[in-house]
Amino acid sequence: MNKDPSAMTRPLLSALEIVTGDLDQICDHAATELRMMSGSKLLVVGGGGFLGHYLVQSVLHWNRTRTVDPISLVVWDNWSRGVPNWLDPLRSDPNLQLTTVDITEPLPSDMPDVDWIIHAASIASPVFYRQFPIATMDANVSGLRSLLEHSRVRSQSGIPLRGFLFYSTSEIYGDPTPENIPTPETYRGNVSCTGPRACYDESKRYGETLCSAFSQVHDLHVTVARPFNNYGPGLKISDRRVISDFARDIYAGRDIAMLSTGSPTRTFCYITDAIAGYFKVLVRGRSGEAYNIGTEAPEISIAELAERMVAVARRHLDYTGRVIRADSDDPAYLTDNPNRRRPVIAKARHELGYEPVVSLDDGLFRSLLWYRENQIAEDR
Repeated sequence: MNKDPSAMTRPLLSALEIVTGDLDQICDHAATELRMMSGSKLLVVGGGGFLGHYLVQSVLHWNRTRTVDPISLVVWDNWSRGVPNWLDPLRSDPNLQLTTVDITEPLPSDMPDVDWIIHAASIASPVFYRQFPIATMDANVSGLRSLLEHSRVRSQSGIPLRGFLFYSTSEIYGDPTPENIPTPETYRGNVSCTGPRACYDESKRYGETLCSAFSQVHDLHVTVARPFNNYGPGLKISDRRVISDFARDIYAGRDIAMLSTGSPTRTFCYITDAIAGYFKVLVRGRSGEAYNIGTEAPEISIAELAERMVAVARRHLDYTGRVIRADSDDPAYLTDNPNRRRPVIAKARHELGYEPVVSLDDGLFRSLLWYRENQIAEDR
């Protein structure tokens, strides 16, 4: 009988072993798409962030481990939260070019000649985007518009991009009505345009409108991904999202402090499943279309998530804490926080062959092992 991985004694892998295994998994599950990109050049805007962690490394891992023409990779970031440590050993890779670019400013005059663009440049943690609302909106609107305009000019000159991917968010749905859970791409949303989260939610919604318009009017191949609660290695322990917050409590040796009743529910998608899905949307998604990328089950409460993390940490890391209820110092912490979040992924499954495979407990186990070596170095 098969048992859940978290219920068995498992080796405590190093962070490097976790990352290497994850990169192998991404390359296996996105092999068709990465093979189609071989010999081309990819620009990842915002490549120093959480999603960039595995986007960048999976491309370079593909180059190293597969006998194909390499994918050349250009990474832009403004490094507002510092240059992440994981980039240090990659700097000498001949297929990687790191450049300091603030996408809210005019594009560089020496724009690279690329085949693909991924726009991942936006603050995604509610704690941080509420501190920098205008910069968040600028990245998702004016920065996106600049890249789309550049792509339009290229196309008119006879050298069109092969693909352009915009990272939107499941937050464009706001707080769906009960009959719209699980949520398909056709749901139009229930979103505040002036609340504390509006800078992120509404700029992503307008970003999707820009992508749709450029696809229709200028015949650009533009696709949109809507991530649903991605987590895993690369998400800084200081990011202030729920799983990294709980991990921080665990490794501080204190009780997990839950800053709510714990009743809101979510599905959580491990980063390897998500990244494989994003490559599929970039390469094979239909132009002008948006795709939910996440997992359909289990939909669990934040309280249950905390208890699961406690169970994994007790079993494998000698953790002795428990879950306690606490209050946030931020009076707007829970304002406009959705009650439920669960996607319908039938569109990505049927059109792109997207299929998440990592269980929640396995993903939490991998994440906690990675955080064991990334509590200080990534906390900046």
